[in-house]
Amino acid sequence: MRLVIARCSVDYAGRLSAHLPVATRLLIVKADGTVIVHSDGNNTKALNWMSPPCTLSEVEPSAEQQDAGILALWRVTHQKTDDTLTVSIHEIVHDSAHDLGIDPGLQKDGVEAHLQQLLAEQIELLGDGHTLVRREYMTAIGPVDILARDPAGRSVAVELKRRGDIDGVEQLTRYLELMNRDPLLAPVTGVFAAQEIKPQARTLAEDRGIRCVVLDYDAMKGVDSGVPTLF
Repeated sequence: MRLVIARCSVDYAGRLSAHLPVATRLLIVKADGTVIVHSDGNNTKALNWMSPPCTLSEVEPSAEQQDAGILALWRVTHQKTDDTLTVSIHEIVHDSAHDLGIDPGLQKDGVEAHLQQLLAEQIELLGDGHTLVRREYMTAIGPVDILARDPAGRSVAVELKRRGDIDGVEQLTRYLELMNRDPLLAPVTGVFAAQEIKPQARTLAEDRGIRCVVLDYDAMKGVDSGVPTLF
């Protein structure tokens, strides 16, 4: 992983367009090609990013750009959509690379992990006609608990919690923003599922078009899966 702290501006061009004026930011380049732009605020949410498959090339700035104070240009191009993320670097404060090794992945507590397994087996709890695509669908910023499809075949991202609060809604929002950039998945809707959902979290989720589902863990454990057993 490469970590760069730099004064830079950032431009995203493609299905959506966005511009970040010059400021000091953290640039993260991951081994899988992901490039993420962070500020010191904005909570844990990235300002912008490009997820794989993509390529990063460092381009020599033109004479005009050099006159404007640009020392280097990063151009990140998505290989499937041709979206581009351009980072114009005016000053590098820090630049380092680190080998993080193989990550064992997120270890969920027992109840949350079991909820995920049970919901995957009983995906119809999301509504009639829903089908399971896979559990732990990996994105550039972490795994979505469950990826499903609704009766119309549209992608549904499900975030599972024992107790659903605002942080969980924010987490799902970040996944949805990223996944909706993938033309193979978009449009992606969200479901926030938990044993208990706090009123503030429900209000925020519904305001963002995210559906809330309350799960009865005990009832889910007692549902007959239909698979024959010895006892």
